[in-house]
Amino acid sequence: MAGRELRSIIIGAGMAGLLAAIRLKARGETDFTIYEKGDKVGGTWRENTYPGLACDTPAHSYTYSFAYNPDWSAYYAPGPEIREYFERVAREHGILEHIRFNTEVESAEWKDGQWHVRTRDGTEDHAEVLVAATGVLHHPLIADIPGLDTFERPWFHSARWDHSIPLDGKRIGVIGSGSTGVQIIAALSTRAGRLVHFQRTAQWIMPCPATKYSAEERRAFRENPALIDEVRSGPDAAARRARFQSAIIDANSPQLLEIQDIVERNLDESVKDPALKAKLTPNYRAACKRMIFSPDYYAAIQRPGVYLENGEIDRIMPKGVQMKDGTFHELDLLVMATGFRVDQFVRPMKVFGEDGLALDDFWAKGPRAYYAVTVPGFPNMVLLNGPTGPVGNFSLIDVAELQWNYFDQLLDRVRSGSATGVSPTLAALERYESERNEAARKTVFASGCKSWYLDANGIPQVWPWSWAHFTQVMEHPCLEDYHINTA
Repeated sequence: MAGRELRSIIIGAGMAGLLAAIRLKARGETDFTIYEKGDKVGGTWRENTYPGLACDTPAHSYTYSFAYNPDWSAYYAPGPEIREYFERVAREHGILEHIRFNTEVESAEWKDGQWHVRTRDGTEDHAEVLVAATGVLHHPLIADIPGLDTFERPWFHSARWDHSIPLDGKRIGVIGSGSTGVQIIAALSTRAGRLVHFQRTAQWIMPCPATKYSAEERRAFRENPALIDEVRSGPDAAARRARFQSAIIDANSPQLLEIQDIVERNLDESVKDPALKAKLTPNYRAACKRMIFSPDYYAAIQRPGVYLENGEIDRIMPKGVQMKDGTFHELDLLVMATGFRVDQFVRPMKVFGEDGLALDDFWAKGPRAYYAVTVPGFPNMVLLNGPTGPVGNFSLIDVAELQWNYFDQLLDRVRSGSATGVSPTLAALERYESERNEAARKTVFASGCKSWYLDANGIPQVWPWSWAHFTQVMEHPCLEDYHINTA
């Protein structure tokens, strides 16, 4: 739909923010600014630099549909390559000149048909469109363990890795057994003099190939992009995706039983010591927590000098970690692989919508967004990979691309002049939340474990339906579910 060019403000220069900018530029709209609190693009791939960092989505699937990368070094790409990929894409599409680095947005207010934005350095800006591409995994969560402030040796969160601290031959403790903790243990198991993995909860681990692409394979990807399509969406990829989503949305499905069998066999065949196997065996069903993919964790945890500690921590002491059973682990370095505050989204930024409505107040009982994209009372604002999206199910790039196309169609009403603002009705959001909550209770995420997917009431805050359904609802907005401001 033809119409006037809108000005847009994009918050965040990670994967989703760059996507929005590239899509705007592709349609000829260049009046936009990206405000980025960091000094580089890349989002979580800039923040996280820990040893062993890699994406647990196949590299060719974690790639923009318009910017294939034939030069991935491995089936699961290491973090530095992913950050370099986003830097290259931003540079090639002329996005860097639109970014204000080291500039954190403090507030955004909808007033007189525009978003008025203020940054922490006092900069003021305004635009018709606000794109919140702030991501989910960027506010580190530090475990509340007594005595941490008394620890005399270095310690840090995994997303704030201090590369000046030596690792080789050191006594290192890692707290946290999610994907990050698993990757760090695997990477440090051949470097540390003594490595202790403090595991609060055992994890089911899906085996995955540690495939490295040869020069010949990378050349073939360059010469024949159809080979990349095969990795992204060929029969094998489609079958794995179908199995996983069927297992997620139906906790009694045969697909979940198949996944359960795979992870149990992986543990049984990889770990022979009965005592260690017992420590590594979860008391919940596979996929209840976010699935962990690792080709080498079980091998790493069995190496000499590597220890799994699944007892309860009593407190941190000046020189190590004291367990409640009396065991003491003296350490030279302590790493908190304890995850992120996943309920923050755009916060601590203050956002005010129509009639001064504060997003903090609207989200008082938890973050909500209509189809994980838009919020009632906040016109022309999109949350890419926002609350209740398919964060644990699919490639977040694929998710963000579909969400942007959906939102861009809403903006056509503003471009044409037939509307000044577009936002979903409260009734539409409440209907969506009611249907989503009912479906979420039937997913494997609600089958009896604690995870960062669950809200205070134990309801998974993620997409509970199939990928096909997500694709369908993202294809075209239902305008009957939207309030169209005409003045």
